[in-house]
Amino acid sequence: MASLKEVRNRIVSVQSTQQITKAMKMVAAAKLRRAQDNILRMRPYAQRLNGILGNLTALAGEEVQSEYGVARLVRRVLIIAITSDRGLAGAFNSNVFKATNAMIQARYAEQNASGNVVVMAIGKKAHDYFGKRGPLLGDYQHVFGKLSFDTVRVAAEQAMDGFRSGEFDEVVMVYNEFRNVATQVIQVEQLLPLLPAAQPVSDAATSNVDYIFAPSQEEIVQTLIPQSLKIQLYKAVLESNASEHGARMTAMDKATDNAGELLKELKLTYNRTRQAAITTEILEIVGGAEALAASR
Repeated sequence: MASLKEVRNRIVSVQSTQQITKAMKMVAAAKLRRAQDNILRMRPYAQRLNGILGNLTALAGEEVQSEYGVARLVRRVLIIAITSDRGLAGAFNSNVFKATNAMIQARYAEQNASGNVVVMAIGKKAHDYFGKRGPLLGDYQHVFGKLSFDTVRVAAEQAMDGFRSGEFDEVVMVYNEFRNVATQVIQVEQLLPLLPAAQPVSDAATSNVDYIFAPSQEEIVQTLIPQSLKIQLYKAVLESNASEHGARMTAMDKATDNAGELLKELKLTYNRTRQAAITTEILEIVGGAEALAASR
């Protein structure tokens, strides 16, 4: 049985840990509110932009072709893996790692065997994990420190340039989609090539709109497509950011509860150990008194 001092030290240690996890939960809750507001504002804009783009390309048909919509034989693949900069968020980061590895084995096993699968790691955890397994495209391990569209735009442009130049034949994103505080769902989305069939067309009311093009339909479509691609990556990063804080809030809440349960057990052990020590001392005193009385 552990001594009173050892149990007391463990109680103090668990109490300190509980205070830290409780503080981290509060910080995550505050950050989650801002991140959730950002993604809720971004979703309608991204969906509306895709809807307009889908309608325009459907109207244009084969008359307007985009260099980002060229489907090629998939020889070299770029995977954009989006994680967080920090841990202590439960299975948030490991889920991205598992989904990425599973996708590579299922869809790109041949390309991976020949070394033609490249990863763009957004977030320090992804940078550390995939950096040990091969070269990375770009350095985006601190994107979430000062998260902005301009920072993500640089990553999107690098991926788009790689596809346009033929360096990559396919670009895929893997990230956590935010549903609520307790639920984050892994999403695997193809960013490039952007085919007309993959572009969502809005409802009948908007698809029948008679658009007036200025300066020209082709120029508008060619401008909207790169902008839409950048918005899609930015949206995925915002989804991941909100999911991270939700996952960390949930993880720290569970850790605080677990620390509370452990404290109950430790305090019970402390009281039992203290009671046993007192009982032992009493027995020793009584035994000594009886021995002294018997010697007289």
